[in-house]
Amino acid sequence: MIRVMVADDQAVVRAGISAVLAAEPDLEVVGQAADGHSAVAMVASLRPDVVLMDVRMPVLDGLAATASITARASGTRVIVLTTFGLDEYVFGALRAGASGFLLKDAEPARVVDAVRVIARGDALLDPAITQRLLGRLAAASTPAPATALDRFTPRESQVLRHLARGLSNAEIGRALRISPATVKDHVSVILAKLGVRDRLHATIYAYESGLIRPGNH
Repeated sequence: MIRVMVADDQAVVRAGISAVLAAEPDLEVVGQAADGHSAVAMVASLRPDVVLMDVRMPVLDGLAATASITARASGTRVIVLTTFGLDEYVFGALRAGASGFLLKDAEPARVVDAVRVIARGDALLDPAITQRLLGRLAAASTPAPATALDRFTPRESQVLRHLARGLSNAEIGRALRISPATVKDHVSVILAKLGVRDRLHATIYAYESGLIRPGNH
């Protein structure tokens, strides 16, 4: 059973999202919070697997709450769910440690799927903003220092480049002619070396540091 918490300052929205999630046999809504401060406190006591976090909330906004949760509760992962698709919210959410970002106009099934994806350790970004995000990261990147390049073996560099293109382990395996299990091992090592929690943040690092450039995957 996946334990989920919903944080949103609008009672109707909280209730609606909670109802959608609670209708699924593998999801359990363990708490609802009306502001960021309450969300942080509830995560500390309830230890949910996934939090659906609004951005604009009183007392403590969703980005600050996300940063606090991801810093204190390594087992809890956050999906930022908002009506705003602005770049600054996306950047803020991901830098705060969120593992997913969805717009509130997403279909209910998409939200349910996102919770399952995040709960199993993957990351998710709304397709409508993914390319814009990566393009902006690449445009703002600076050449990676030699020490950043040296931390990877040649094979790990290959895997990271394919990972940054959004390929699955099976697709990377076919491209490099190695097994998906071997790819999984390489990805685990890459995440550990970068000190990031998932593939999305590894991709962000790759673009932001200049390790990966558009058209040079």
